[in-house]
Amino acid sequence: MASSVSSTSTVKFVPEEDNFLQRHVAFFDRNKDGIVYPSETYQGFRAIGCGYLLSAFASLFINMGLSSKTRPGKGFSLSFPIEVKNIHLAKHGSDSGVYDKDGRFVESKFEEIFAKHSKTHPDALTNEELKQLLNANKEANDRKGAIASYTEWKILHYLCKDKNGLLHKETVRAVYDGSLFERLEKQRASKKHP
Repeated sequence: MASSVSSTSTVKFVPEEDNFLQRHVAFFDRNKDGIVYPSETYQGFRAIGCGYLLSAFASLFINMGLSSKTRPGKGFSLSFPIEVKNIHLAKHGSDSGVYDKDGRFVESKFEEIFAKHSKTHPDALTNEELKQLLNANKEANDRKGAIASYTEWKILHYLCKDKNGLLHKETVRAVYDGSLFERLEKQRASKKHP
């Protein structure tokens, strides 16, 4: 169960420990109030090393696409907030299945990615293998889900591939649990302030 920890005058949202999808999204909740606004999505993308245009596009694409799904029973909002506690309601199709319907990590589905698609290196994906993964996960008549999956994986590959163009298994696991984002932010900050 998601919990809140009270401090002097603010309530901080804490994602459920076993809910990897909440943990993944919570990085972008920059003020830790349980709601992610486009400005926070933008700040999060900038913090992990994305450029201005990609960050701006991602903040609009993500928040406009997910806001209403995470706010059941609430009216439309021009501020496009995403409620972290309800992020599982915004799961899209054509994905890997690594998050279950409640946002929990499914180890067998994660291992399946590499068992089926990492042919060149057992614990890494080449760009070509990533394309094969995306094609294998594509569901019929699911253009939005396919675009979302493509965008997520391509940004991950762009940001995290090694010098040989490989996307390593531990990196992919870290994106699912959200720890990758914190690591990228720390690496970027240490380069700015050695």
